[in-house]
Amino acid sequence: MPVVGSPSLITVTALLPAVLLLLITLGVAVAWLGGLGHAKAVLTACLRAALQLGVVSALITWAVNHAGAVAGFILLMYAVAAFTAGRRITRGPRAWWAAVPVAAGVLPVLIILVAGGVVALQGIVLIPIAGIVLGGCMTATALAGRRALDELRGRRGEVEAALALGLLPRDAALEICRPAASQALLPALDQTRTVGLVTLPGAFVGMLLGGAGPIEAGVVQLVVLVSLLAAEVVATLVTTELVARGVFTGAGAQIEG
Repeated sequence: MPVVGSPSLITVTALLPAVLLLLITLGVAVAWLGGLGHAKAVLTACLRAALQLGVVSALITWAVNHAGAVAGFILLMYAVAAFTAGRRITRGPRAWWAAVPVAAGVLPVLIILVAGGVVALQGIVLIPIAGIVLGGCMTATALAGRRALDELRGRRGEVEAALALGLLPRDAALEICRPAASQALLPALDQTRTVGLVTLPGAFVGMLLGGAGPIEAGVVQLVVLVSLLAAEVVATLVTTELVARGVFTGAGAQIEG
Protein backbone atom coordinates (compact mmCIF):
# COMPACT_ATOMS: atom_id res chain seq x y z
CA MET A 1 0.00 0.00 0.00
CA PRO A 2 1.27 3.54 -0.74
CA VAL A 3 2.36 5.67 2.16
CA VAL A 4 -0.43 8.00 3.18
CA GLY A 5 0.51 11.64 3.56
CA SER A 6 1.26 14.73 1.52
CA PRO A 7 1.43 14.41 -2.27
CA SER A 8 4.72 13.13 -3.62
CA LEU A 9 6.29 12.83 -7.05
CA ILE A 10 7.36 9.27 -6.16
CA THR A 11 5.00 6.86 -4.41
CA VAL A 12 6.84 4.80 -1.81
CA THR A 13 5.57 1.22 -2.02
CA ALA A 14 6.87 -2.22 -1.08
CA LEU A 15 7.95 -2.63 -4.71
CA LEU A 16 10.22 0.43 -4.66
CA PRO A 17 13.45 -1.53 -3.93
CA ALA A 18 12.65 -3.95 -6.76
CA VAL A 19 11.95 -1.07 -9.15
CA LEU A 20 15.25 0.61 -8.27
CA LEU A 21 17.10 -2.68 -8.74
CA LEU A 22 15.51 -3.16 -12.17
CA LEU A 23 16.45 0.38 -13.22
CA ILE A 24 20.05 -0.09 -12.10
CA THR A 25 20.22 -3.44 -13.88
CA LEU A 26 18.86 -1.85 -17.06
CA GLY A 27 21.49 0.89 -17.01
CA VAL A 28 24.36 -1.50 -16.28
CA ALA A 29 23.24 -4.07 -18.86
CA VAL A 30 22.83 -1.54 -21.67
CA ALA A 31 26.16 0.11 -20.89
CA TRP A 32 27.90 -3.30 -20.87
CA LEU A 33 26.19 -4.93 -23.85
CA GLY A 34 26.36 -1.72 -25.86
CA GLY A 35 30.10 -1.42 -25.37
CA LEU A 36 29.89 2.01 -23.77
CA GLY A 37 32.58 1.10 -21.26
CA HIS A 38 30.83 2.55 -18.20
CA ALA A 39 28.89 -0.43 -16.84
CA LYS A 40 30.87 -0.51 -13.59
CA ALA A 41 30.66 3.28 -13.29
CA VAL A 42 26.87 3.18 -13.66
CA LEU A 43 26.59 0.57 -10.89
CA THR A 44 28.94 2.32 -8.47
CA ALA A 45 27.33 5.70 -9.15
CA CYS A 46 23.88 4.33 -8.27
CA LEU A 47 25.12 2.60 -5.13
CA ARG A 48 27.04 5.70 -4.03
CA ALA A 49 23.97 7.85 -4.64
CA ALA A 50 21.85 5.62 -2.42
CA LEU A 51 24.42 5.61 0.39
CA GLN A 52 25.22 9.31 0.17
CA LEU A 53 21.59 10.40 0.04
CA GLY A 54 20.84 8.32 3.12
CA VAL A 55 23.70 9.89 5.07
CA VAL A 56 23.00 13.39 3.78
CA SER A 57 19.30 13.15 4.67
CA ALA A 58 20.22 12.32 8.24
CA LEU A 59 22.85 15.07 8.40
CA ILE A 60 20.55 17.74 7.01
CA THR A 61 17.85 16.82 9.52
CA TRP A 62 20.33 17.65 12.28
CA ALA A 63 22.27 20.47 10.60
CA VAL A 64 19.38 22.76 9.66
CA ASN A 65 18.99 23.87 13.28
CA HIS A 66 22.69 24.64 13.86
CA ALA A 67 24.30 27.62 12.11
CA GLY A 68 27.80 26.18 12.41
CA ALA A 69 26.68 22.86 11.00
CA VAL A 70 24.98 24.60 8.06
CA ALA A 71 28.19 26.47 7.22
CA GLY A 72 30.23 23.29 7.57
CA PHE A 73 27.88 21.32 5.36
CA ILE A 74 28.01 23.97 2.62
CA LEU A 75 31.82 24.03 2.82
CA LEU A 76 31.84 20.24 2.50
CA MET A 77 29.66 20.44 -0.60
CA TYR A 78 31.98 23.10 -2.00
CA ALA A 79 35.08 20.97 -1.40
CA VAL A 80 33.52 17.94 -3.09
CA ALA A 81 32.36 20.05 -6.04
CA ALA A 82 35.81 21.57 -6.50
CA PHE A 83 37.53 18.19 -6.21
CA THR A 84 35.17 16.53 -8.67
CA ALA A 85 35.47 19.31 -11.25
CA GLY A 86 39.24 19.48 -10.89
CA ARG A 87 39.64 15.72 -11.29
CA ARG A 88 37.72 15.92 -14.57
CA ILE A 89 40.11 18.58 -15.86
CA THR A 90 43.48 17.25 -14.74
CA ARG A 91 45.22 15.00 -12.22
CA GLY A 92 47.50 15.91 -9.35
CA PRO A 93 47.51 18.91 -7.01
CA ARG A 94 46.72 21.38 -9.79
CA ALA A 95 43.20 19.95 -9.94
CA TRP A 96 42.39 21.97 -6.82
CA TRP A 97 42.54 25.15 -8.91
CA ALA A 98 38.98 24.21 -9.87
CA ALA A 99 38.00 25.58 -6.45
CA VAL A 100 38.57 29.10 -7.83
CA PRO A 101 35.94 29.11 -10.62
CA VAL A 102 33.46 27.17 -8.48
CA ALA A 103 33.72 29.78 -5.72
CA ALA A 104 33.71 32.64 -8.23
CA GLY A 105 30.40 31.42 -9.59
CA VAL A 106 28.68 30.54 -6.32
CA LEU A 107 29.67 33.39 -3.98
CA PRO A 108 28.26 36.41 -5.86
CA VAL A 109 25.01 34.60 -6.59
CA LEU A 110 24.44 33.61 -2.95
CA ILE A 111 25.39 37.09 -1.75
CA ILE A 112 22.91 38.72 -4.14
CA LEU A 113 20.12 36.29 -3.18
CA VAL A 114 20.67 36.73 0.57
CA ALA A 115 21.27 40.50 0.42
CA GLY A 116 18.12 40.95 -1.64
CA GLY A 117 16.07 39.03 0.90
CA VAL A 118 15.12 36.44 -1.71
CA VAL A 119 16.78 33.61 0.24
CA ALA A 120 16.40 33.46 4.02
CA LEU A 121 19.37 32.80 6.27
CA GLN A 122 17.97 29.46 7.36
CA GLY A 123 19.65 26.11 6.96
CA ILE A 124 16.62 24.45 5.40
CA VAL A 125 16.76 27.10 2.63
CA LEU A 126 20.49 27.79 2.28
CA ILE A 127 21.63 24.18 1.99
CA PRO A 128 19.49 23.21 -1.03
CA ILE A 129 20.03 26.54 -2.82
CA ALA A 130 23.78 26.37 -2.28
CA GLY A 131 23.78 22.73 -3.41
CA ILE A 132 21.94 23.53 -6.63
CA VAL A 133 24.27 26.39 -7.55
CA LEU A 134 27.38 24.43 -6.53
CA GLY A 135 26.28 21.52 -8.70
CA GLY A 136 25.84 23.80 -11.70
CA CYS A 137 29.23 25.44 -11.21
CA MET A 138 30.88 22.04 -10.78
CA THR A 139 29.51 20.85 -14.11
CA ALA A 140 30.31 24.08 -15.94
CA THR A 141 33.87 24.15 -14.58
CA ALA A 142 34.54 20.53 -15.52
CA LEU A 143 33.11 20.87 -19.03
CA ALA A 144 34.79 24.20 -19.75
CA GLY A 145 38.16 23.00 -18.47
CA ARG A 146 38.15 19.73 -20.37
CA ARG A 147 36.95 21.24 -23.63
CA ALA A 148 39.42 24.12 -23.43
CA LEU A 149 42.38 21.80 -22.79
CA ASP A 150 41.31 19.38 -25.53
CA GLU A 151 41.00 22.24 -27.98
CA LEU A 152 44.46 23.58 -27.13
CA ARG A 153 46.04 20.16 -27.53
CA GLY A 154 44.23 19.43 -30.80
CA ARG A 155 45.01 22.84 -32.30
CA ARG A 156 48.55 23.25 -31.03
CA GLY A 157 49.76 24.47 -34.42
CA GLU A 158 47.29 27.34 -34.43
CA VAL A 159 48.40 28.41 -30.97
CA GLU A 160 52.02 28.41 -32.10
CA ALA A 161 51.06 30.39 -35.21
CA ALA A 162 49.37 33.00 -33.04
CA LEU A 163 52.47 33.19 -30.85
CA ALA A 164 54.61 33.67 -33.96
CA LEU A 165 52.41 36.62 -34.91
CA GLY A 166 53.28 38.28 -31.61
CA LEU A 167 50.33 37.38 -29.37
CA LEU A 168 51.04 36.73 -25.73
CA PRO A 169 50.65 33.07 -24.63
CA ARG A 170 47.43 33.85 -22.74
CA ASP A 171 45.88 35.73 -25.64
CA ALA A 172 46.89 33.06 -28.15
CA ALA A 173 45.38 30.34 -25.98
CA LEU A 174 42.15 32.27 -25.43
CA GLU A 175 41.63 32.78 -29.15
CA ILE A 176 41.66 29.01 -29.62
CA CYS A 177 39.99 27.61 -26.51
CA ARG A 178 37.35 30.21 -25.62
CA PRO A 179 34.72 29.12 -28.20
CA ALA A 180 35.06 25.47 -27.15
CA ALA A 181 34.95 26.27 -23.44
CA SER A 182 31.83 28.39 -23.86
CA GLN A 183 29.96 25.25 -24.94
CA ALA A 184 29.88 24.32 -21.25
CA LEU A 185 26.99 26.79 -20.96
CA LEU A 186 24.78 24.96 -23.45
CA PRO A 187 23.06 22.63 -20.91
CA ALA A 188 22.15 25.56 -18.65
CA LEU A 189 21.04 27.68 -21.60
CA ASP A 190 18.87 24.90 -23.01
CA GLN A 191 17.35 24.18 -19.61
CA THR A 192 16.48 27.86 -19.12
CA ARG A 193 15.16 28.34 -22.65
CA THR A 194 12.90 25.28 -22.61
CA VAL A 195 11.64 25.34 -19.03
CA GLY A 196 7.91 24.69 -18.98
CA LEU A 197 7.96 23.56 -22.61
CA VAL A 198 10.11 20.43 -22.44
CA THR A 199 10.55 19.80 -18.71
CA LEU A 200 9.11 20.89 -15.39
CA PRO A 201 12.20 21.12 -13.15
CA GLY A 202 12.42 19.80 -9.62
CA ALA A 203 11.96 23.08 -7.76
CA PHE A 204 8.72 23.82 -9.63
CA VAL A 205 7.28 20.35 -9.14
CA GLY A 206 8.42 20.22 -5.51
CA MET A 207 6.70 23.52 -4.71
CA LEU A 208 3.47 22.35 -6.32
CA LEU A 209 3.53 19.06 -4.41
CA GLY A 210 4.25 20.99 -1.23
CA GLY A 211 1.04 22.96 -1.62
CA ALA A 212 2.28 26.16 -3.28
CA GLY A 213 0.36 27.77 -6.10
CA PRO A 214 1.56 27.59 -9.71
CA ILE A 215 2.64 31.26 -9.75
CA GLU A 216 4.69 30.94 -6.57
CA ALA A 217 6.25 27.72 -7.85
CA GLY A 218 7.07 29.44 -11.15
CA VAL A 219 8.77 32.34 -9.38
CA VAL A 220 10.90 29.98 -7.30
CA GLN A 221 11.95 28.01 -10.38
CA LEU A 222 12.78 31.21 -12.25
CA VAL A 223 15.04 32.36 -9.43
CA VAL A 224 16.79 28.98 -9.42
CA LEU A 225 17.33 28.92 -13.19
CA VAL A 226 18.56 32.52 -13.41
CA SER A 227 20.88 31.98 -10.45
CA LEU A 228 22.27 28.81 -12.01
CA LEU A 229 22.88 30.44 -15.36
CA ALA A 230 24.58 33.49 -13.83
CA ALA A 231 26.82 31.32 -11.65
CA GLU A 232 27.78 29.02 -14.52
CA VAL A 233 28.64 31.95 -16.79
CA VAL A 234 31.09 33.25 -14.18
CA ALA A 235 32.53 29.79 -13.51
CA THR A 236 33.03 29.15 -17.22
CA LEU A 237 34.76 32.48 -17.76
CA VAL A 238 37.14 31.99 -14.83
CA THR A 239 37.90 28.40 -15.86
CA THR A 240 38.74 29.49 -19.40
CA GLU A 241 41.04 32.18 -18.07
CA LEU A 242 42.86 29.71 -15.82
CA VAL A 243 43.30 27.22 -18.66
CA ALA A 244 44.65 29.94 -20.97
CA ARG A 245 47.20 30.90 -18.32
CA GLY A 246 48.33 27.28 -18.00
CA VAL A 247 47.28 27.06 -14.35
CA PHE A 248 45.92 23.52 -14.60
CA THR A 249 48.91 22.11 -16.46
CA GLY A 250 51.87 24.31 -15.54
CA ALA A 251 53.42 27.39 -17.10
CA GLY A 252 53.49 27.21 -20.86
CA ALA A 253 51.76 23.83 -20.88
CA GLN A 254 48.79 25.23 -22.78
CA ILE A 255 50.66 24.77 -26.06
CA GLU A 256 51.98 21.30 -25.38
CA GLY A 257 50.70 18.32 -27.35
